[in-house]
Amino acid sequence: MELVLATGIGGLVASGVWLLLRERAFSVVLGLAMLSYAANLFIFAGGRLSAEVPPLVLGEVAAGTMPADPLPQALVLTAIVISFGTTAFLVALALRAIGESGTDHVDGGREQER
Repeated sequence: MELVLATGIGGLVASGVWLLLRERAFSVVLGLAMLSYAANLFIFAGGRLSAEVPPLVLGEVAAGTMPADPLPQALVLTAIVISFGTTAFLVALALRAIGESGTDHVDGGREQER
């Protein structure tokens, strides 16, 4: 399970960085969103991945078992709210830049012919 999650996080990071390096503003916004998803999964993986252990223990804990930590879950919820706010800000900023420059290139230039 850990290998699948690590591969997924690596794929999200690689895709996010690739999209960040694109010329268009929309691709940059999508790349930042994918990087925030990867960061959320990484923080969430800091807790337990086991399905047998409950996240909260209300009674006595058996010897040798430790409950899952609820702190990463709270951090991920906070990170989701923050990433939503930054994504909304970046979309508004990209739309403003498109309105002023007339193009959605990140540097404001025209597309070069190859």
